[in-house]
Formats: sequence, structure tokens, C-alpha cells
Amino acid sequence: MVAQRLPQYMTLDEYHELMRKNPDAKYEYLDGQVYVMAGGTANHARISSNVLRQFEDALGDGPCTVYNSDLSVRLSESRYVFPDATVTCDENDQGEVTTIQSPRLVVEILSDSTEGYDRGRKFMYYRQCPTLEEYVLIATDHQAVEVFRRTEDGWTAYHAYAAGDTVELVSIGVTLPVAALYRRTTVKAFL
Repeated sequence: MVAQRLPQYMTLDEYHELMRKNPDAKYEYLDGQVYVMAGGTANHARISSNVLRQFEDALGDGPCTVYNSDLSVRLSESRYVFPDATVTCDENDQGEVTTIQSPRLVVEILSDSTEGYDRGRKFMYYRQCPTLEEYVLIATDHQAVEVFRRTEDGWTAYHAYAAGDTVELVSIGVTLPVAALYRRTTVKAFL
């Protein structure tokens, strides 16, 4: 998804009012700046669907739940974002809520227009969220998955996976083949 900044500063109350009045739109809120989210490609949508399906199947009826990009994630009092997928294991993040308060794992599907931001500033925001344990980046120009993991020493664990590999997500106890994330896409195995 591509983010475009709206030209004005908003208070948090104004942001919540904007979201209440526009429930079908997605606006990220970062330190007073509001960014409207735009759509992506068919490959992006397909990968997102595959992620949700694989996570749903792997998590089963356990305590953790995966959500798509329809729910915002509160990273701090002044930062609300819309990841492509979010897993939470907090029972307070269920039912009629519109914002995930305790994300455990987030997934961003990369595109040419968002890759720099997802790897840079947005990753910095995610690292500051105390409940987040893993950050997953999925490429759309070739089959590659990167997992960044919080350890006792901070965000020091990095794992890269390619076509034919199996991704391990320690924070939610899930393993899944890279191929399953790219099912029914036109994304090639290698650049």
C-alpha cells in the first residue's frame, strides 16, 4: 500500500474523529501527521490473502488471532498504522475493537513505493512498540521473506528465507513454507 500525507497536522482527537467518520478509509497517524493509504497490485493482494490463510490455519483455535489491514495497530499514543497483517495474542484485541493494542507480530508486504519506508522509519516505529516480538517483510519482486526478531539484547535476530525455505516465526510458534505465501502469484523465485 502506498501512503500519501495529508497537508495538515491533526491532534489525536481529530484523527479519531476522522477515522470514525470514514470507517472504510485507512489513515495512518504518525506524530500528528496523517497519511492516507492507497491500494496495491494483484500480487500484493494475493500474498496478503495467503498470509492470512496460512496464519489462520497454523494458529487454529489457540489464543492468537491474525487480522488483515482493516484494523489499525496502536504502536504508541501518537502512532497508529495499518500493517498488511497483524497477530495478537491479547484477548482484549478481539470483538468490537477497531485498533489492536498489543501486536505480537506484524507483516508488511513490500512494494517499490513502500520498501524504503517499511525498512527504515516504519521499522523504527515498530521496534519501539513494547509488545511487538517479530517483524516480517515479504518481497513482491522475488520470493523472499525476512524476519526481524526481538531478543533479550534488542532487535538483534535477523533471518532471511528464499524460495524452497520454511519460515520460522518463534513469537507465535508457527512454521510455514515460503512457497505457500506466493501461491497463485506471478512472483518469480529469484531475481
